[in-house]
Amino acid sequence: MIPVFAQILIWGSPVAYGVFSLPLIAIPHRLRVLAANGKSVYNCVVKSVIHVASPPFKPLVIYDGECAFCCFWIRRWQQSTDQYVDYLPFQDHGTATAFPELTPQLLQTALHLVETNGSVFSGAEAVFRALAHNPNEHWLLDWHDNSPTFAHVTEAFYRFVAKNRGLFSALTRLAWGRNVEPPSYQLARWSFLRSLGLIYLIAFLSLWVQLAGLIGANGILPAKGSMEIMRRQAAAKKMGAERYHLLPTFCWFNTSDAFLQGQCAAGAVLAIVLLIGVAPAPCLFLLWLLYLSLATISSEFLGFQWDNLLLEVGFLAIFFAPLQLMPKLARAPPPSRLVLWLFRWLLFRLMFESGCVKLLSGDPTWRNLSALTVHYETQPLPTWIAWYVHQLPRAAQTTSTTLMFGIELFFPFLIFTPRRPRQLACAALVFFQILIFLTGNYCFFNLLTSALCLLLLDDSSLRRLLPVKLRRDSIDHSQTSPSRSFRWPRQLTVPLFCVTLAVSFIQLVSTFRLRLPWPSPVLAVYEWISPFRTINSYGLFAVMTTTRPEIIVQGSTNGTNWLDYEFKYKPGDTKQRPKFVEPHQPRLDWQMWFAALSNYQHNRWFINFCIRLLQGRAEVLALLQRNPFPDHPPRYVRAVVYEYHFTDFAGRRKTGAWWRREYKGPYMPVMSLRGAESP
Repeated sequence: MIPVFAQILIWGSPVAYGVFSLPLIAIPHRLRVLAANGKSVYNCVVKSVIHVASPPFKPLVIYDGECAFCCFWIRRWQQSTDQYVDYLPFQDHGTATAFPELTPQLLQTALHLVETNGSVFSGAEAVFRALAHNPNEHWLLDWHDNSPTFAHVTEAFYRFVAKNRGLFSALTRLAWGRNVEPPSYQLARWSFLRSLGLIYLIAFLSLWVQLAGLIGANGILPAKGSMEIMRRQAAAKKMGAERYHLLPTFCWFNTSDAFLQGQCAAGAVLAIVLLIGVAPAPCLFLLWLLYLSLATISSEFLGFQWDNLLLEVGFLAIFFAPLQLMPKLARAPPPSRLVLWLFRWLLFRLMFESGCVKLLSGDPTWRNLSALTVHYETQPLPTWIAWYVHQLPRAAQTTSTTLMFGIELFFPFLIFTPRRPRQLACAALVFFQILIFLTGNYCFFNLLTSALCLLLLDDSSLRRLLPVKLRRDSIDHSQTSPSRSFRWPRQLTVPLFCVTLAVSFIQLVSTFRLRLPWPSPVLAVYEWISPFRTINSYGLFAVMTTTRPEIIVQGSTNGTNWLDYEFKYKPGDTKQRPKFVEPHQPRLDWQMWFAALSNYQHNRWFINFCIRLLQGRAEVLALLQRNPFPDHPPRYVRAVVYEYHFTDFAGRRKTGAWWRREYKGPYMPVMSLRGAESP
């Protein structure tokens, strides 16, 4: 009989394994073992108490061939131990002849392992010893031999499962289905890395076309000016090489427009190389460095949660990728299970924290489930589909909010479950991202989250979704022995796993506003890695915006007649239909949404933006849809605030407008270049 608990540890989460098993090591305990003669023996580890006179030439597992539960797991084990271990049902007539010491009554009580030296083991120990004959599956036996409490718990659980075979057989079918092969993730990695390459390509190209207007020499916040401030601060604090750690950007060496755009160009080229599948690990490292460099120098415009998410995913992907120059699907070494579980832990945090912050913020619209009655019209850049969804009755919006909380708070826990529940979590989370994509423009966030969901599927699931050639390659892979060379060593992946888990757990706990006395070394590591934005906390819309103030920027040549500047995607003209723009992110339009929630004094970039309009800088004007002063820049600029609302069906039929607006007052007083200096 095979304990499900052991299988969850073998094929399940190392996080769960660490949580449940680490405390067990520290508890000294002597394990009581029942010998064949009925006497009690005490020892730190279970040892063989039965020997056979005629041992087999290869380790032999004897199991109940009439137990569907046993047969399922035996078939699964044969995938990984077939060349090391033989399997035989005790109903086979040869069993009694070869091993008269093992009576049918004894074999009916538990699974037995007969070693080549004649030793016989049973129960959970037999499970762990059989698996340990595969050199890559020795760790559970090590725990069993070195932790008396772990041995005691697994043996007790084994006996419990053995008495309830029918129940656990049903649970096994429900959790794993009929697919008995151990999960492999070569196809999942292949799909994920190419999806990540596409997302990097989108991110760099999207930024490239806006870079000159945002941080170029004539942009809103020139990189040169930002670096001069950083250099002065570094000199004042007498920082040496430490400055490169605190502000990790290539712009320490050059801030010209050509150099900035060169970083985007290099990122786009590397993303294409990653899509092709050449040298994925070095490509991912350079992509992460380039995006970190640009995010550091332009934190005002690249400080969104999906920018942090891309940096975190991109960093982990370095250690997930094969180290070969031209990795082939059929010969690539398997990905690190530790890094795979770090990705799943990241997806869990991303979704679970997003649900928690909404409830913990105390915002009444989330608690009374009315948030979605206003969300579609108050979000930064709604799509035209959001207009229609906004018209749904309140009951539908309340139901949608409830479902959203279910997806964000319940389904993330299925990430750590066996195959079938995990597939359900994947489907629910991807469906949620599709709904967000249809109603709002959130850059590459939906694509990146969906790419993470790919890692919830193993190869057997993905084979049904991928082209025939990849299916054939994956089948060839399962029939060949992948290369074991050029793998990330455990000396790197284990510390990466431990540090990431520790730091991210601190962030998760802080979401619940708990103050715990964390060890000082952990806090020191947390502080050291902060500048790299590779372990982050998440949670969008913790407090729902219930109104939509919009800044309308106006220019004038005489101070009397004012003309509006039209942005490409944010609401302005009430008759302009909301657009689909993702995965591109118009970062100026997004910043205008945030600026409207505060005042211009707290948005230095907005003042610089208005100065660039007065100067008529072409790079900044290229970020806008319409310049009302094509011949020469205006003499004056001001900003006013309107409150925008979606129209209803009757209002749109009557006026053709998607929006209605109400004037609220000035946002920024009249500005002129007289007395104002260009930054």
